[in-house]
Amino acid sequence: MPNQPRLLQPIALRGITLKNRIVVSPMCQYAAQDGVVGEWHKVHLGRFAMGGAGAVFVEATAVEPRGRITHGDVGLWTDEQGKALSNVAQTIKQLGAVPAIQLGHAGRKASVQRPWFGNGPLQQADIARGDRPWDVVAPSAERISDAWLLPHALEPAELDAMEEAFRMAAQRAVAAGFGLLEVHMAHGYLLHQFLSAQTNKRSDAYGGDLAGRMRFPLRVARAVRAAAGDGLPVFTRISAQEPADAGWTMADNLALAAELKAIGIDVIDCSTGGLGGSATAQPLPRKPGFQVPYAAEIRKQAGIPTMAVGLILDGPQAEAILADGSADLIAVGREFMRDPNWGVNAALALQQENGWDAWPEQSGWWLRRRRVDAG
Repeated sequence: MPNQPRLLQPIALRGITLKNRIVVSPMCQYAAQDGVVGEWHKVHLGRFAMGGAGAVFVEATAVEPRGRITHGDVGLWTDEQGKALSNVAQTIKQLGAVPAIQLGHAGRKASVQRPWFGNGPLQQADIARGDRPWDVVAPSAERISDAWLLPHALEPAELDAMEEAFRMAAQRAVAAGFGLLEVHMAHGYLLHQFLSAQTNKRSDAYGGDLAGRMRFPLRVARAVRAAAGDGLPVFTRISAQEPADAGWTMADNLALAAELKAIGIDVIDCSTGGLGGSATAQPLPRKPGFQVPYAAEIRKQAGIPTMAVGLILDGPQAEAILADGSADLIAVGREFMRDPNWGVNAALALQQENGWDAWPEQSGWWLRRRRVDAG
């Protein structure tokens, strides 16, 4: 439709077409059992597909047990976990969205409390609940702070095994029916820890200058890209800005984006923060669309599609971001939790009466009629 808002226009990514540009961000629920998803995840994610999203991401999914943030994290290091996730992927697909999954590893930010228990290192009260700490790994043997676990610095041979863990998780994701994969290189987790000079103090080929610090994350990106096959898109989430003393610049973003583009990564998902703590408590100015400028600059300078995320609150705001060329896709997280019908409500805001066509007919037919009757 020539007059259709850009937010509601389909977009083709390799062999997959999203019905619109609305993507539900990965949002940890801390509700898995031994990494296995359950009914909570099926309903939680299914309602977003029903609510008008073009793609719906499963939360950050650990590629090995040590890679979980908490005991409640989703995993994809076993076939049992893949089978459970296939049920979720099928539900998302049947409800009209592309099922997507983010693959990651928490590194030194692993083995922590669920947020409602404190969001910090596991304490005796957590152990009493059955949440025992486990050994954590990182590029370098440096704690987040004195209260946190001391990580083991990964040896080169261990990096081979870690790359294989990402590759196998990606293969399981494809087998489970996911149409879109994302490599998590943001928010202070393992791959971000390799990228940052603040957390990567290695003196071997995987540390030092930017090329060295990028080396292992790029190995992982290549492995996931290969496992996804030519027909499925692969995104990468990055933290495009850190506090000034972290030493990560827009020039670094552009260098990383160029390498990811060369590998065949399809979209850069532009977030910020998280290196030293929670990404949602970062010491950066927060206002609606505060991360959009990073998506815009990377899209323009690196010539790769980007996804904007961060306090994008409604359809008109999202449409303006796309219309001025700042991004190709819009990711929405907690606003979808507040309003699971965010996507179809965006269609109403942008198209008025024609927006009812975006609603599932089981509810849209009745709600449109009520509106007509009330008028």
